[in-house]
Amino acid sequence: MPSLPGFSDNGFSSRTDAVAASRALLSPLVPCFSSGKARVKIPVTSGAHFDDTAAELEGYARPLWVVATLLAAQQRDAKGHETTSDSLLNHWVKGLEHGVDPSHQEYWGAIGDWDQRMVEAEVISFALLSAPDYFYKPLPEIAKSNLKAWLEGLNGKVMPENNWRWFRVFSNLALIKVCGADENEYFSLIDKDLDTLDTFYISQGWSSDGFWRPARADAESEGKGEDAARGRHADYYSGSFAIQFSQIMYAKFAADIDSTRCEIFKERAGQFIRSFWAYFNTDGTAIPFGRSLCYKFAMGAFYAAFSYAGLCDDSDPLASHGSVKGMLLRHLRWWAAHSQDCFWPDGTLNIGYLYPNMYMSENYNSPQSPYWALKSLIVIALAEDDAFWTAKELPHPLQVASTEPGKSGIQVVKPARQIVCNHTSGNHHFLLSSGQFCVWPMKATQAKYAKFAYSSAFGFSVPTGPLLAQIAPDSTLALSRDGGETWTTRWISIGETEFPAVQVQGHKTGVTAMVSRWKPWSSANITVESTIIPPCDKWPDWHLRIHRIRSETPSTIPLTAAESGFAIFAPRKTDNRVIQTTKLPGSWHVPFENLGGNGVAIETAHAALIVSEAGASGIINLRPTDNGASTRGDVMRPDPNTNIMTTKTMIPNIRHERQSLGPAGLTIASAIFAVAGKQDDMDDIEARWLRKPVLLFSKEGTMVIS
Repeated sequence: MPSLPGFSDNGFSSRTDAVAASRALLSPLVPCFSSGKARVKIPVTSGAHFDDTAAELEGYARPLWVVATLLAAQQRDAKGHETTSDSLLNHWVKGLEHGVDPSHQEYWGAIGDWDQRMVEAEVISFALLSAPDYFYKPLPEIAKSNLKAWLEGLNGKVMPENNWRWFRVFSNLALIKVCGADENEYFSLIDKDLDTLDTFYISQGWSSDGFWRPARADAESEGKGEDAARGRHADYYSGSFAIQFSQIMYAKFAADIDSTRCEIFKERAGQFIRSFWAYFNTDGTAIPFGRSLCYKFAMGAFYAAFSYAGLCDDSDPLASHGSVKGMLLRHLRWWAAHSQDCFWPDGTLNIGYLYPNMYMSENYNSPQSPYWALKSLIVIALAEDDAFWTAKELPHPLQVASTEPGKSGIQVVKPARQIVCNHTSGNHHFLLSSGQFCVWPMKATQAKYAKFAYSSAFGFSVPTGPLLAQIAPDSTLALSRDGGETWTTRWISIGETEFPAVQVQGHKTGVTAMVSRWKPWSSANITVESTIIPPCDKWPDWHLRIHRIRSETPSTIPLTAAESGFAIFAPRKTDNRVIQTTKLPGSWHVPFENLGGNGVAIETAHAALIVSEAGASGIINLRPTDNGASTRGDVMRPDPNTNIMTTKTMIPNIRHERQSLGPAGLTIASAIFAVAGKQDDMDDIEARWLRKPVLLFSKEGTMVIS
């Protein structure tokens, strides 16, 4: 796939660079405009669950994140003089009048219940609020009336209890601030939606995308009671994609009519920034997790909003202009450098993460959906002499010795039920997760929310079918009770996630772990308690997973399990052929002395290891003799295009087979190894591999870790 000149080769070091990137992203859309400029249709045949008119509205509206900011900046820089017409941006200015006109053939249609048009109304409202001199004041009176009627169409309609409520908030805010609607009448509607949004708040600046299912309800409902429609997910919608972003925008535009709430939202942004930085690596890459990852570099939009709204504080090392600038621009640079497969040949963005991939898409992704990514470029609204652009770009917090919470590289984020790992002695940036799940019927929901680990280097995999290699179960535990004919992985967690301190012999302090419980099958009385332990100073390249599988009633069914590490790029560097697996079923150890440097995939009795151009990924069985099951190391070759970051992967895993679960149950314990980046020194890989954890169990079942 071709890269996009102006974006893919962009250094993102100045406002000029960001403006050039914005224009480069907009230009390929011009041939996709309808004659009346109210719709944009990228020439790719794929469908979303909503009507094509709404999808083409997406194509018009989503680029407004940068169109409106560019126009507002032009107005500001003109300093009262008449601005020069901009042929590129004028396409969007001309289209608004036709899109809201019921008599025009390009009318977007009235907004109904559960309507995708609600989403795009927020972007249009942003354009009105930020650039009214272009999008509202020049309109004839009939067009203003049509626009007002169209935005009012959100009121009284049924919409999800999630981030969508912000779309109606902004529509009503634009009606008040720009369209002259009665403040008392419309603010009461805003207030009602904000009350709903406030119920999503968890703590430490984090909100869930919808009401967080209370743990106390799990015992009764188990997915079937009154809380069955509620999940637990705090993903990028909690930050950049929606909630934090919208809260910050509201704090900027509504301060004069809702000062109390705006101060609360500013405070929450200041809390959120204290943990959100950990989700980005030192090179700018973010950890992919959750849904809507086709929005690509929208993951950095929180930092764009933070600076756009003037929230930077140079007395705070995490919130200073230089720090926020670094976090955002590094992220954009990473995407520019890795964007060679992100665009169709005509230069438009594609559905996928790093390459076109419909397996990872959602049913609400139209060809125009990826332009939500442009939220991260709203900083172009800031003037060239703004403190954001003039500040020296500061390095990542992990590279600054004085930045809290220290330099361990392990960040516990309790509101999200996650531990973000970037150990300073290791070489892998990833997160551990326990407790999140999404209950509505979304494609690959278990893969997007319920795996045990997600990596900025190795991404994660999504299923293509029901067989194990099609499920591509990286970073999870796959279980079967019919000899491998069907498989299940973790989905809905039960009860509250716990964060106990685990003692590691020889380690100065306790290591914070996570414990959660889940049921593989709702029709069986089998429960799994999963404990995840992050890297520590003794073994910085490893993390541990211990699963205690128990049945409430005697079970004679056979149990097959596959515990897997990270999926890793599989082709060899010399000839691009897939690495061939060496099988050593009689060996207990990986024989590094016999391994070459042209890619390695090896299975032993109790381990599996893969070394490729992308790094190293492996797994060890920590209970080789006493878990009552037959085990073996295995290198899986999942279906192509299952991983969101690369097309061909291998997955190291340990296979376990037990004839029956029995009253004592089964405990599976594994150590997962990962080193990211090109590895030419096999001696270094060996040294890191040998620096592995040891796990013993006392007769009472107590873990002893060293």
